[in-house]
Amino acid sequence: MTKAKIGVLISGRGSNMAALLYAAKAQDCPFEIVLVAANDPDAPGLALAAAEGIATFGQSHKGLKRAEFDAVIDAQLRAAGVQYVALAGYMRLLSPEFVSGWEDRMLNIHPSLLPKYKGLDTHQRAIDAGDSHAGCSVHIVTAELDDGPVLGQTPVAILPGDTADSLAGRILIAEHQLYSRTLADFVTRERQPDWLLNKVREAALALPQADEIVSHGMPCFGIVKGKKFAYFTRDHHGDGIIAVLVKTTAPEEQATLIEADPDRYYRPAYFGNDWVGIRLDLGDTDWNHISDRLHASWRQIAPRRLLGLMDIADQF
Repeated sequence: MTKAKIGVLISGRGSNMAALLYAAKAQDCPFEIVLVAANDPDAPGLALAAAEGIATFGQSHKGLKRAEFDAVIDAQLRAAGVQYVALAGYMRLLSPEFVSGWEDRMLNIHPSLLPKYKGLDTHQRAIDAGDSHAGCSVHIVTAELDDGPVLGQTPVAILPGDTADSLAGRILIAEHQLYSRTLADFVTRERQPDWLLNKVREAALALPQADEIVSHGMPCFGIVKGKKFAYFTRDHHGDGIIAVLVKTTAPEEQATLIEADPDRYYRPAYFGNDWVGIRLDLGDTDWNHISDRLHASWRQIAPRRLLGLMDIADQF
């Protein structure tokens, strides 16, 4: 199994980093930690990571502008071959450039049930509000603080007499369990049929007058009351493949694509040489390319009126 390469950013002891590191030791864990970096060269978590054989990097952010320091960290992550970033007690606001560079590939764990209590002092704020539960959330990092899509949460009951410290101790236990599980799901999502179907659906239904029905047991996309331009297939006829089927722009294109990349493209059974299958379960799908192929396939069956409207819209 090829494991996703994770870079973890910390600022202190890195207990959530340690939880990820030890989870990654399991043979069936889909990720491995390849770098632990900190904005404090004396962060205790760096020593722990190094003792476990993980590459580390520590440098103070003092004296550098935010974007300058983030560029240093970014260079270290990319040099280590990092594919996803996990923030684990990283007490830095990130520059827009850094967030953009890791868009949809960076997670954070936050000690509240988001969207409640973004920012600091989350445990005391939950107690002061009289909440029955506090908890933790794992979310995708976006430009706004603690505002990205939430991928997982664990509620933790607030007990009579709880202080911020006593509550924090129990939430930390929940964090250690939630983060590794959510990260594992996140890095394997590009092989999960429902996630892949939603990605295809989003691109296909963005085309003018596109609709979706089920045909021969497969979700398919076409012009309303018209021909079909794409099918989503998972294990069709027991082939074990997850793919999108699209029309080719010329009969010889199918053979050309298959010859150029036989692991990705294939001739779908019962569809003839004017369709090609594009595998989505290889873990490295270029979704811009899939959108382009869906667009080209749509153009093959769209009425002239729609093509004219699309061409006019493309000019603006």
